[in-house]
Amino acid sequence: MTTISAPTLRSFTQLFVGGRWVAPSTDDVIDVISPLTEQVIATVPAAGPADVDAAVAAAREAFDHGPWPRMTPAERGEALARVGDELEKRLDELVASFTAEVGGPTALSTAFHTRAAAGWREMSDLIDRTVFEEERSGPGGTGVIVREPVGVVGAIIPWNGPVTTGSNKLRAALAAGCTVVLKPAPEGPVATLILAEALSAAGLPEGVVSILPGGRETGEHLVSHRDVDKITFTGSTAAGRRIMALCAERIVRVTLELGGKSAGIIADDVDLSSVIPTLLPAGVGHSGQVCAAITRILVPRERQQELLDALVPAVEGMVLGDPADPATQLGPLVAERQRDRVESYIRVGVEEGARLVTGGERPDGPGWFVEPTVFADVSNDMRIAREEIFGPVVCVIPFDSVDEAVDLANDSDYGLSGAVYAKDPALAEAIARRIRTGQIAINGWTICGSQPFGGFKQSGIGREGGAEGLEAYLETKWIHRG
Repeated sequence: MTTISAPTLRSFTQLFVGGRWVAPSTDDVIDVISPLTEQVIATVPAAGPADVDAAVAAAREAFDHGPWPRMTPAERGEALARVGDELEKRLDELVASFTAEVGGPTALSTAFHTRAAAGWREMSDLIDRTVFEEERSGPGGTGVIVREPVGVVGAIIPWNGPVTTGSNKLRAALAAGCTVVLKPAPEGPVATLILAEALSAAGLPEGVVSILPGGRETGEHLVSHRDVDKITFTGSTAAGRRIMALCAERIVRVTLELGGKSAGIIADDVDLSSVIPTLLPAGVGHSGQVCAAITRILVPRERQQELLDALVPAVEGMVLGDPADPATQLGPLVAERQRDRVESYIRVGVEEGARLVTGGERPDGPGWFVEPTVFADVSNDMRIAREEIFGPVVCVIPFDSVDEAVDLANDSDYGLSGAVYAKDPALAEAIARRIRTGQIAINGWTICGSQPFGGFKQSGIGREGGAEGLEAYLETKWIHRG
């Protein structure tokens, strides 16, 4: 492991409600604990029900009577581009905050936040290409299709990429003309409050955005609020079920981006040396705390050992340690409970009869670390192959034919991401088209970006990113002229 240094982080004493920094309604605070040192490194206010009520009231007023939904799309696009510029100005602090709070290595954090800033400017460009009104005529008469903002949006995001995920939701909702109350997770709130500073500096109108860090109770109050028109949530499938049930009570629009157990299929014609450079970060990058991680590696049975001979040295050569150290490739897990969860699954894998090839231990020293772990001879019906672990654990599953590999990949409750590695591009695309998943890469791996991202089955409902992500925040109205 690399040398460990104590991180420092800025604390906050106010909440961002309707574009203003205000005192919280209670004295409750969130202690931000370093996953590296296991010590408190910052505090932020914990939003209570009264803070949610105030934020929703501000959003409601801004949507019903304020200028934001009534601006031209081009005017909104200019404001979104300014947010991207303001984020870029704060890049260094955003990177440092995320690294300290969540434990993501500096290179990963830099990529996340550079991407987040660029996404705001890309959404500004997308607005210019979006048709918000369309004349139509037909046998039933003539009229106009109008695409209007859905209203007040409640957005709930996880800790594993709060500014990236928060930006995905905010920029699409704002581009549509919605107003938003964003609730980040208590494990990564500081970076999202720096995002609030960028939003404030960009000059968005009063009431348009609020950012309220808090726990589950805060999220449930937001989801259940009668003045919220749409909920967008990224997180676990279990939490998504609860949110969907609450939304069903009021027939509230909902977008869910949930868990994954994605498969990477390796064809028998591919050079394995070309696979490892993307397969390894896809599986254990960010210590496996990525919903779209490729955690099931499907390989021809006769090539399983060849794959392990290439994969295991690469895994064992990864540098664990202080995420602020540029040499570090894997930081700690975000919380002690997350480390306990990952270790429990490693024990389950051994008990189920999978072969533990490497990893599975805690390195010496402080921090919530787990070594990157590889299981081989895994059966697709084992729990470690079916349940989302959200840690640096990958399962190598052998197959005997391409048809069996497709069946194994699709034999999952999830369908979020995936990859196909093949020398023959026609074969790779043919396999990719048979996998029931929201996104799949050929000879590589990708996540989010500017294209639609979301899942099949229990990986969620709806898409984020691209034109499809913007459409999720629009309602369609037909005005019939006769």
